[in-house]
Amino acid sequence: MSASDAALRRSPPTSDLPLPPPSSPPARRPRRGRAAWFLYPPLLLLAAVFLFPFYWMVKSSLVDLGSIFEPTPSLVPHNPTLSNFVTALTMFPFGRFFLNSLFVAVLTVAGTLLTASMCAFSFSRLRWRWRSRVFSVVLTGMMLPFFVVMIPQFIMWRYLGLTNGFTPLIAPAWFGGGVFNIFLLRQFFLGIPRDLDEAAVMDGASKARIFFQIILPLSKPALIVVGLLTFLASWNDYLAPLIFITTEEKYTLMLGLNMFLGGYTAQWNYLMAATCAIVLPSVLIFLVAQKYLMEGIVMTGLKG
Repeated sequence: MSASDAALRRSPPTSDLPLPPPSSPPARRPRRGRAAWFLYPPLLLLAAVFLFPFYWMVKSSLVDLGSIFEPTPSLVPHNPTLSNFVTALTMFPFGRFFLNSLFVAVLTVAGTLLTASMCAFSFSRLRWRWRSRVFSVVLTGMMLPFFVVMIPQFIMWRYLGLTNGFTPLIAPAWFGGGVFNIFLLRQFFLGIPRDLDEAAVMDGASKARIFFQIILPLSKPALIVVGLLTFLASWNDYLAPLIFITTEEKYTLMLGLNMFLGGYTAQWNYLMAATCAIVLPSVLIFLVAQKYLMEGIVMTGLKG
């Protein structure tokens, strides 16, 4: 018998060897879900504060004028009716107002997406002299509110003979699309790898082809954000149409709401009903596109 066989006979079987002591389980971290429960009550209270005006608008649209000014207002409407909506939407030509607002909003969104993306492409992907300096000058436009340039713009459009029309509401969107939109799209374009541009140039692609076939398809989240914000801003705009439009047949929806306000009295129940009908498209668009809106904002912030 060899020495190796004797050593194997002297060694105990593997099953009889003592097992190592079990390792202690890792310490459990406190679950974030439990801590989040403490945030729900203040968040729900804050949400209720912000939603209460919207609820009061809907409630006022379902009651008559006397119930709105009752001495002890109630949160639940008594004898609700939908007749206020029928009367409010037929008292004035809201169908015409709706088409006017839709026409202005659609053309404004189209012009903003086209021209703002072009400006952002120039500031982010093209190399030209004084690019950063010009962009810094453009950013100063964000510091000027509409109230500052309101009178100069009105004088300019009046000299051109284009007041009392939709041109002053639509034309600015086709000449840059707004400083904030340019800044937002530029930050997103900077996050797209430049290797794609270089590869396209090696294949013989022009700058226009790079813009339309590479940059724009990769920038759908940012374009959706700009389009939604522009549509909501145009749809809910009141001051600009009030300045430039004087003929009733060219009124937008926001100007149409003002027709319910008289010199001494106001038909609040009809006003609230018309407001609910006008706000409904904005709410539906936000609910449908909420996912894309949040995704676009997050991706734009990360790539900036």
